Amino acid sequence: MPRMWSTNEQKEVKQMRIAIASLGKNEDSEISNEAGRAPFYLIFEDGKLVETLKNIFRFGGGGSGISVAKMLSDNKVKKVIAGKFGPNVKTFFEEKNIEVIEKTGKVLEVLK
Repeated sequence: MPRMWSTNEQKEVKQMRIAIASLGKNEDSEISNEAGRAPFYLIFEDGKLVETLKNIFRFGGGGSGISVAKMLSDNKVKKVIAGKFGPNVKTFFEEKNIEVIEKTGKVLEVLK
């Protein structure tokens, strides 16, 4: 039997901000394999692209993943999709109740 969603759960899903690590600035781009080094993060609400964040932490020494995680947390993201996440980043997201999903492919295909 299919799961029935309550009205509150439906609202929560619609209002959820999802960040997808991307190699490009639009929905036709490939998902980045590295969460911390992704060139861009595309932010979606209700299935629509609402913001494109350039990853200013992409270049530089270690710790880029945690810096990106803090940036996404500050942007009220509740779900993050990338090819791979390091263990420290996963722990950070878990502590902030942010869901982590490892996927590859085109951004728009994975979003659906």
